[in-house]
Amino acid sequence: MKPLPQTSYAFEVAFTPSRHQVGDMRRITTVFLGLWDIRGPLAGDIVLAVSELVTNAIEHGKGGVALRVQCADNELHVAVTDGSPAPASLRSPNDDDDSGRGLLLVTVLADRWGTSEDGKTTWCRFRLPPGRAR
Repeated sequence: MKPLPQTSYAFEVAFTPSRHQVGDMRRITTVFLGLWDIRGPLAGDIVLAVSELVTNAIEHGKGGVALRVQCADNELHVAVTDGSPAPASLRSPNDDDDSGRGLLLVTVLADRWGTSEDGKTTWCRFRLPPGRAR
């Protein structure tokens, strides 16, 4: 008998771009990760990636922003969408630059990251440890 696939959990939040929304998205993500039994350093990495992707959308995107986080099987997918068709790109900031390291952090923390074909969504994926309660 083949085991049933694990249930998928997700949340999505759409909002008007504003810097204070970054903290709100971190708090919302932290709550849902706790509900999904994702804690510790992995949860911290996911929240930091959410923070960086949301900040990029607010600072460089156009129009409204949407955050979607989905947990299915042994993978967690984060996607941030805005109205700009210009895809996010990895930069090489100078040592004295105040910003420009967001996608570099996501590259280090996540297992994979990328952008949608239309350039409006930047996403990243994290592998989850097997045997989680949820």
